[in-house]
Amino acid sequence: MPQPLLFQPITLRGVTSRNRILISPMCQYSADDGVANDWHLVHLGKFAQGGAGMVMVEAAAVVPEGRITHGDVGIWNEVQAAALKRIAAFLKANGAVPSIQLAHAGRKASMQRPWYGNAVLDDADRARGDLPWQVVGPSAIPMDEGWLMPHALDVAELAALKEHWRLATLRAVEAGFEFAEVHCAHGYLLHAFLSPLSNQRSDAYGGDRAGRMRYPLEIIETVRAAWPADKPLSVRISSVDGVDGGLQLDDQIAFAREAKARGADLIDCSSGGLLGSATAARIPRGYGFQVPYAAEIRKAADVATIAVGLILHPQQAEEVLANDQADLIAIGREALFDPNWPLHAELALRGEGGELFGSWPKQYGWWLERREPGLRRLDGPPLPFRKN
Repeated sequence: MPQPLLFQPITLRGVTSRNRILISPMCQYSADDGVANDWHLVHLGKFAQGGAGMVMVEAAAVVPEGRITHGDVGIWNEVQAAALKRIAAFLKANGAVPSIQLAHAGRKASMQRPWYGNAVLDDADRARGDLPWQVVGPSAIPMDEGWLMPHALDVAELAALKEHWRLATLRAVEAGFEFAEVHCAHGYLLHAFLSPLSNQRSDAYGGDRAGRMRYPLEIIETVRAAWPADKPLSVRISSVDGVDGGLQLDDQIAFAREAKARGADLIDCSSGGLLGSATAARIPRGYGFQVPYAAEIRKAADVATIAVGLILHPQQAEEVLANDQADLIAIGREALFDPNWPLHAELALRGEGGELFGSWPKQYGWWLERREPGLRRLDGPPLPFRKN
């Protein structure tokens, strides 16, 4: 039986992934002054052991003010880079491409950790030592009523911040990452520049679509220049804002074309988030609800895409690839539910024959192969994830 597309290797520039599965960056809000710790090592390491081709570290802030919460990972200093280096090394040693998302939260920074409310920092947060800081954005427009008023970045500040993105990229290289992503989605700084609802500047970085794209594209150019030529770069976007007067798919197709022209290899196609939580929008949700965005951007902008969003089932992921709707499949919260999702998906998709657990870490597969014959003789429901 031919190998499922989901488990065929893919080479991007000089980097080869063992399969088409990317574990999405998922903030854990558990770092210590931006320093990733043992939680992050185990959290991310599970996904490499679980068979994912690429594992991406959560949004790593390029400056302290770019964190969403006090618990966010950072990459603005060498101590943080050193902590990430051991994570990158573990991911690579266990077969995954070590990947990282570089980010600045913009006007959505200085928030509560989600389990405390996912809103503006309040007295209870201050009592815990989580004090607010000045947030920034393209314009002095808060995310919503009651939220912090952002400082509108001037041209000199934009140039200084661009240098922080460059230095963060160099730290990511030194830490051993092989795939990087620029975060231009979910209402964070670069998305806020793109959207006409949050960017009402009258200078070269605002106004029409070209002006609003200017700063995000400059950041992509800056990161690409600092990122090795043989390593791939992706850009995560909100394909639509999903609110009246916001970005439409045509806007983001145009942005994807320009990002590709500046060296982006893939567009990671999410949606929403300009207002409210990370992906909040008036968009109907269902299985694979963002896949059509990845398909349309892939076709119209002639660029490789990553499909993400309620892709839960192996056959569902396989069909996205078979239908040429995307080049990679990003698995997020489903991987939290099942860190071995890629290994289970392989069992579900492939035919019989060979070692069932040949792709599993040898420390696990050796035992599971020997248990299998006995399980098949037992009465009971079908074995999960296997073709019985």
